[in-house]
Formats: sequence, C-alpha cells, structure tokens
Amino acid sequence: MLDRFTGMRVFIEAASRGSLSAAGRALEMSPAMATRHMDALEARLGVKLLHRTTRRLRLTDAGTDYLEACRRILQELDEAEAEVTAQRLEAVGRLRMNVPLSFGVRFVSPLLPAFSRRYPLVEVELGLSDAQQDLIQEGWDLAIRIGHLADSSLKARRLGDCPMRVCAAPAYLARHGTPQQVGDLSRHNCLSYTLSPLQGRGTWSFGREGEIQVPVKGNLKANNGDALLAAALGGQGVIYQPNFIVGNALARGELVALELDQPTLDLGGLHVLFPADRRPPAKVRAMIDFLVESITCA
Repeated sequence: MLDRFTGMRVFIEAASRGSLSAAGRALEMSPAMATRHMDALEARLGVKLLHRTTRRLRLTDAGTDYLEACRRILQELDEAEAEVTAQRLEAVGRLRMNVPLSFGVRFVSPLLPAFSRRYPLVEVELGLSDAQQDLIQEGWDLAIRIGHLADSSLKARRLGDCPMRVCAAPAYLARHGTPQQVGDLSRHNCLSYTLSPLQGRGTWSFGREGEIQVPVKGNLKANNGDALLAAALGGQGVIYQPNFIVGNALARGELVALELDQPTLDLGGLHVLFPADRRPPAKVRAMIDFLVESITCA
C-alpha cells in the first residue's frame, strides 16, 4: 500500500508545478511513481482531484478543496515532526521524575534551581514517593532508586554509594545502654522502616550480603525515613537508615553512630533509571548528566 502522506505531497507538487513529471522531480521520484501515488490517492478518496491532459493539469472542484486541506495537514505534520526532533536535540518540554521522598527533599529539590537556569525550556514534574512505581506504566521519564537493581528493561547510571548507619540519640543510649553487638539490638527499641523488605518483617539485616538476620522489636514503624529520624532524635529508639537521612544529625552530635561487630548492609548504591531508548530525549540526557555531576551524598 502506497504511503498516504507521500500521495498528498505528490498532489500538492503536481498542482503547484503543473505536471506529475515535475512533481516527481521535486520529490526525487520517477514520473511513473508519481503517477502511481496520484492514482492511489484518487482511488482511496473515490473522486478525481486533477483533470489530466498531455499538456496540463487542472484541479477539479474537489481537488481545490482537498489541496488546502492537504497543505494544512502536512504543515501540521511537519511542525509536529520538527518539535519531536527538536526534543531529541535540545532540552525542552516536560520532564517527569520520580524519586524517594526524603532523598528528593534533601538532595534533588535543592538542585532544581541550578538545573532550571541551565535548561530554562525544561519543565520538571517531581514525584516524591517512597513506594516503588513502574516507570513505563506510570509515564515517568526517569527515576532515582536506592538499593540493588532488579533485572528489568530499564537502563541505569550510578549516582553514588548509599551506606547504612545504625544510630540513636545520646539520651536514649544514656537510659538504655549502647549496643556493642548486632545481637544486642534484640533488647532495644528498634524503629523500623516498613517499605524495606529487610526491616519490615521484624528483622534487621547485617553483613554485606544481608546474610545475618537479627530479630528486633519496637513501638514504632513508619513508611518514611524522616519520621523515624524525628523519633530517634526525640530519644525514642534505635534506627537503621541510609547516611543521607542521618548524616547531618550525626555530624551535629544529635545522633550517635553505633559501632557493632558486624558490617551494615550494602544497599547496592544510588542509581538513576530511565527507559531503554537508544536515543533518549535531550531533556532526559540533560537531567541524568546533571544528577551524576551534582549529587554527592555518600
């Protein structure tokens, strides 16, 4: 089946230049091919668009009406293609980015003014959620994820490490003592993160591969790390959270890092994920490069 839009282009050129041969030359096709496209277009529509003689072409009434419609349609098509092509070459348009809540507030949101100054034609939609979301299904252009990556059709670039810290407030440790071994945690009020499969089932995992399982209990569980941080700062218990959440409190002495006999779990790092498009839009490439350049949170 011959291409409909090529037929419309042949029709426009023939009407403008006065012959199908001239239309073919303008479109770099043979006169026979130009005639085939014209015949197919008229057959599809069921009307004659051109009166053809050996010397000249003349538009029919239907052809006159259809010519204006073709010009309008092809102009809109050209503009749409140019806009899409421009998005491949220039960072423009809306960029939907999904990131974990606490990490996004601390490390992504503060970077956006600089990104906007560098790429003023990109409109960022920032989705903040600790729940895992399907990038393709939900229409996200990219996402930041913490932890080991599951096999998927997505591509990834590493942003950095994401070390875990076990810590508590000085006031809590003064009342309840300081754990020395991971087994000691079973006797403490451990505040757990419910969205983590490594904390949400009543155990905390230690060792680089998570091979050491320690049963814990506590009077607070939450689906957000900042909520657990606030409770720990108030002296409620022990938390086991990424350094990007507790690092500032540790630096200020508001929390104390516990030196235990087993290493904390290796989360697998911090990554930005994006669909496996061979040529992602410029806005996506720009944000990925900007994040790799800018994020330092280990």
